[in-house]
Amino acid sequence: MDFLYTDVWVSMGEPKEAWAERVSLMTPYQVNQQVVDATGNPDVKFMHCLPAFHNEHTKVGREIEMAYGLKGLEVTEEVFESAGSVVFDEAENRMHTIKAVMVATLGD
Repeated sequence: MDFLYTDVWVSMGEPKEAWAERVSLMTPYQVNQQVVDATGNPDVKFMHCLPAFHNEHTKVGREIEMAYGLKGLEVTEEVFESAGSVVFDEAENRMHTIKAVMVATLGD
């Protein structure tokens, strides 16, 4: 099984002046259906640590679409909402991992 993983290209609170250069540099690395198909694996899974800018349903998503003409930033809606997307399972498991690390490091 293969996995495709990405993270946000612009962080919350980052000045918008930094977006143009970042988006220009990162656009070739957007995870979209073409990238998924290029794996040649029908069982490929998509992972993202969230939050993801994958559509125009948020203020930032709308700004990105208007400014750069992109449908989604680091990942497209098609991939984010696909059957191969395990982003919400990943987010849920993160909580359990954090708990385990706390128990292991804080001791009795």
